[in-house]
Amino acid sequence: MPWGALSAMDLRLEFCELASREGANVRLLCRRYGIAPKTGYKWLARWREAGASGVAERSRRPLTSPWRVAAAVEAAALAVRADHPAWGGRKIAAVLARDGLAAPAPSTVTQILRRHGCEIGAHGGGAQPWTRFEHDAPNDLWQMDFKGHVAMETGQRLHPLTILDDHSRYCIALAACENQKTATVQGFLTSAFRRYGLPRTLITDNGSPWGDGPGSPYTPLGVFLLDQGVRVSHSRPYHPQTMGKDERFHRSLKAEALSAGPFADLDQAARRLSDWREVYNRKRPHEAIGMAVPASRYASSPREYRDKVEPFDYAPGDTVRRVQDGGFISLAGRKKRLPKAFRGRAVALRGTETDGVYDVYYRHQCIARLDFHEPAGDAQPVTYVPEHPLPMSPV
Repeated sequence: MPWGALSAMDLRLEFCELASREGANVRLLCRRYGIAPKTGYKWLARWREAGASGVAERSRRPLTSPWRVAAAVEAAALAVRADHPAWGGRKIAAVLARDGLAAPAPSTVTQILRRHGCEIGAHGGGAQPWTRFEHDAPNDLWQMDFKGHVAMETGQRLHPLTILDDHSRYCIALAACENQKTATVQGFLTSAFRRYGLPRTLITDNGSPWGDGPGSPYTPLGVFLLDQGVRVSHSRPYHPQTMGKDERFHRSLKAEALSAGPFADLDQAARRLSDWREVYNRKRPHEAIGMAVPASRYASSPREYRDKVEPFDYAPGDTVRRVQDGGFISLAGRKKRLPKAFRGRAVALRGTETDGVYDVYYRHQCIARLDFHEPAGDAQPVTYVPEHPLPMSPV
């Protein structure tokens, strides 16, 4: 019989039979059968003890597994995953530890998920992060944006409005909006201000309703914020990483709250978004803050929202002008145009080191730089970069 026709079991039996003969050279047989002497003597001992069953293939699984995860811990990990299908090993391990269980390593939790058929990485994650910056305290900076639009069963579109605190990652607001109009956003902002107080700075992108494009970033919504003493900032055009925390929040929102199918209507959307916001703020471990929950790092602002906007006194020496219809102001008989959102409001012109060039302030914020040596035309607003704040009013 050719060698290739013999199974591994047949070869073992043949070896044991020949090696058990009187006077057999066991080491010579080991060389002929291509096995180590230690293996040959092991098979021979088992064959003499139990016959053919003694040399059958055995499981390599250890008899004991002292580091095996307890069944209760494994069940708890799967239960967390069932409640939050988008969470991976790191978040689940953090939740188990927070609940007082002997939490395994995140990699072990990932293996538990894989062993039970849970898909890993289906909802994103694993990408290299941008270099992070973080403001020192809650309410130093809020990030605000819309998460696109989402179709609903009624045929309407849902526009989720998101407001995120930069320091704590606390979700200030997650609103189910029926549109992206100024009045809608201002209404939800006012509610947030009444509950949490005012931030020092609020950053948005350059689109409507908080911007009118990169060249004209001020709209009535921005003026509303400035009237409350909130500094307005805009992200760099074509650089979504400027608002990276809110962008990352949108990924989690899509994976965990918007992927289950269309909402029936705005009321159902509002309820579900509110429920998920509670999970995000108070239960969901956040990797960027050491697996803490955002609520543990957030505190409300001491700056109160004011229903009535108080008059603003500019500094002595400022040249004050009221913005006319069309956005025009004049100085020494020359006209310049500001964003129309400021019409009817008083602005201050402050001289710069260059003669004839003025910084224009509305309340506490520089809104434009005007060169009165140039022909009349549109003022070019300054560029806003949140990592490098603009000069603020000294008064």
